[in-house]
Amino acid sequence: MQKNLLRYVVWGGVCALLSGQIMAAGWSVSDLMQLLGQKKAGTATFVEKKYLGVLSQPLESTGQLAFTAPDRLEKRTLTPKAETLVLQGDKLLVERSDGRKLSVTLADRPEVIAFVESIRATLAGDRSALERYYTVSLNGSEEQWQLTLTPLQGRMQKILTQIRINGTRAQLKTIAFQQADGDHSDMLITETSSK
Repeated sequence: MQKNLLRYVVWGGVCALLSGQIMAAGWSVSDLMQLLGQKKAGTATFVEKKYLGVLSQPLESTGQLAFTAPDRLEKRTLTPKAETLVLQGDKLLVERSDGRKLSVTLADRPEVIAFVESIRATLAGDRSALERYYTVSLNGSEEQWQLTLTPLQGRMQKILTQIRINGTRAQLKTIAFQQADGDHSDMLITETSSK
């Protein structure tokens, strides 16, 4: 009797595992990219925590994010110090609270392009742009997914080992950056509008 019960329990577990794999097999990177690509614009608030080996407490910043497809991304940090980063096409403009401005052409900085595309290409649902710089893998379902990006370029691998983006449907919830030196950051995103 106990042997039969054990067989049923094991068989039930195998069936549950297989059905979960079959369901997950129906949800692909292409499906996620298509869903994300349908959004043409959106805004959100963020809370970012940076964990640095030289500090005992994480550095926390808050602010706003805005995206307009296909290639405009804006990050406005409000606390602890105001800073605005605007990415439009191939140009990155950084403006600090003290009035200093910096303009970077992405073509001059390949590692910056890879970093930028991790977010911009994900928001735009541009799989080919992601795969130009990263090995892309997806786990979960449409309701709760995790996209993992692992850098392909040697220069980028010296800076960043992995990016994990979690979300629900077409909404990004968290972005985690794992740096090669062990430092990491986690950003919690709360969508405020989308089109």
